[in-house]
Amino acid sequence: MKDSKDSNPAPEPAVATPTVVVAGGGTAGHIEPAMALADAVLRLRPGARVVALGTERGLENQLVPARGYPLELVPPVPMPRKPTVDLLRLPGKVLNSVRRTREVLDRVGADVVVGFGGYVSLPAYLAARGRVPIVVHEANLHAGLANKVGARFAAKVVAAAAGTALPGAEVVGIPLRQSITKLDRAALRAEARRHFGLDPDAPTVLVFGGSQGARSINTAVSQAAGRFAEAGVSVLHAHGPKNTLVVQEFPGRPPYVPVPYLERMDLAYAAADLVVCRSGAMTVAEVSAVGLPAVFVPLPHGNGEQALNAGPAVEAAAALLVPDEELTSDKVAELVVPLVTDPERLSRMSAAAVGLGHREADEVLAGMVLDQAERRGR
Repeated sequence: MKDSKDSNPAPEPAVATPTVVVAGGGTAGHIEPAMALADAVLRLRPGARVVALGTERGLENQLVPARGYPLELVPPVPMPRKPTVDLLRLPGKVLNSVRRTREVLDRVGADVVVGFGGYVSLPAYLAARGRVPIVVHEANLHAGLANKVGARFAAKVVAAAAGTALPGAEVVGIPLRQSITKLDRAALRAEARRHFGLDPDAPTVLVFGGSQGARSINTAVSQAAGRFAEAGVSVLHAHGPKNTLVVQEFPGRPPYVPVPYLERMDLAYAAADLVVCRSGAMTVAEVSAVGLPAVFVPLPHGNGEQALNAGPAVEAAAALLVPDEELTSDKVAELVVPLVTDPERLSRMSAAAVGLGHREADEVLAGMVLDQAERRGR
C-alpha cells in the first residue's frame, strides 16, 4: 500500500521571485491600469519584481517612477489604426524596437509580459513571442492594433467589458488603484475640500479632460462660471498642464478653483458631487467605482470608443452623455447646474454607478499573470 504522501504529492513550488514586465505607456489610460496591476502583483506575491516598459515621450516618465517602479525605455513603434504593408514587412523602426525590447526582457529576466495597448505594447509582444508568456489586456470595445497583434499569440487575453472584439477574451474589468476602489468619499469630503480650497458645504463639480486637458470642456465650463456662482456651486477644474484657464472671481460666492493637474485623484473624487469629463475607459471605470454621478463628453475623434465606454453608465442612469459639439456654456448652465443642486437625483445616480464595474479586477488579473509566470518556471 502506498504511503499517503506518495498518493498526494506536494504541488510544484511557485517561481520564487517572478519578474513581471508591464507595457502600457503613452497616456494615463494605458499607464494607470498597468500600475494598478503592479501594485496587486506585489500584494499577492511580495517577493515579485515588476518592471515597466515605456518610451521617452510618454507620460510614464513621470507616473511610473513616482509609483516606485523601475522604467525601461525602448524606441516607440508607430501605431496605424489598421494593418499596413509596412507593418507586415517589419520596417527598420519595428525591428530596432523589438531588438531593444528583447534585450530588456533578457536583462531583467522576464517571466511574463503584460500589455495594455499603445506604442510600447507592440514591440513588447513581438519581443516576447515564443520566449515569454504574454497576457493582453484590452480596455476598449474596439481593440487597438497592438492588442489585435498580441492577442494572436498571447497565453491569456482579457478585456474590460463584454463585447470586445478579441477572440477568447475573458472579462475581468479594468485594474484600478486601491485608493480608488476603497475610497470612502463621505469620510474624506471635508479633508478633500480643504485640500483644494473649496467651499466645505457647497455642491461641487469636478471637471477634467484627461491628463492633458480638453479645450472644449475647458471653454464651455469656465464660461459658465457666473452661473455656478449664482447657484452657490463650487468648481474644481483640472485644465491640463499645457493649457491656461482664467476665470472671473465672484466674491462671497463658492470658489471656482482651476488647477493644471490633479495629483490626488482620490481627494478630487471625494470633494465632488458630480463630474464633467471625457469618457476614456479608465475614467469611466474610476468614476463608476467611486459612485460619482457623471456628465460624460466623449472625445470626438478616433473610432467612437469613448461614447461606447460611457454607454453602460448612461443606460444604468448613472451618467448623462453630451456630444462634444453640443457642449456650450449655455448647455452647461442648463444641464449641469440644475443637476448638481439636486441631491435626490444625485443620490440615485450614485447608487446606480456603484453597481457598475469590477472592483477586484486588479487582483483577478494579477492572479492570472502570476499563474503564467509560474507555468513558465515549471
